Amino acid sequence: MSTITALRDLPLNHQQVEVLAVDLTPFLTAMLADTDAELADLVPVAYALTEQAGPADRTVTEYDGCTSSIHPEVEEDSPAALLALELRRQPDVTATDVPTRTHLTLTVQPQSLHGWRWWRRRLAVGSILRHGHVVSGTGHYGEITVQLRGPNVGELLDAQAVDRSAKKLQGFLAESPAGHPW
Repeated sequence: MSTITALRDLPLNHQQVEVLAVDLTPFLTAMLADTDAELADLVPVAYALTEQAGPADRTVTEYDGCTSSIHPEVEEDSPAALLALELRRQPDVTATDVPTRTHLTLTVQPQSLHGWRWWRRRLAVGSILRHGHVVSGTGHYGEITVQLRGPNVGELLDAQAVDRSAKKLQGFLAESPAGHPW
């Protein structure tokens, strides 16, 4: 509170700042509860992600910064392999893995939450899981099951939550009269 009063150049002494802090506590608690409610859609992962088998049992290629791998028993014209071939041209895509003819693991690094929402809509991904900064979910594209992973999406979600809380606080402070309330 002292920092905010100093930034807003409010002529309040220490006792008045303490009274203001007590008065604002319910509002700040409500804002934090809103942020927690928004993040409640994210389900924490209770298990660790494991690395998939290495390149010894996969055919691995590199295309414009995107690492693509396919299991040797999967035909290159299978539905999942063709979808991986199409999607790896997108700038957000950093990796594709095709373990079966109807399953694709797609790793994307969107630059914004708008980009992440676009991928979720395009691949019909419903609920998502979060493990640290990695967010993932399973969706479908036609007959193909797609495991969508976003290694940086947790950071984007955290930044959005902080921005919203800061904007709510700024809005509240802008509406509050400066100086003495009487």
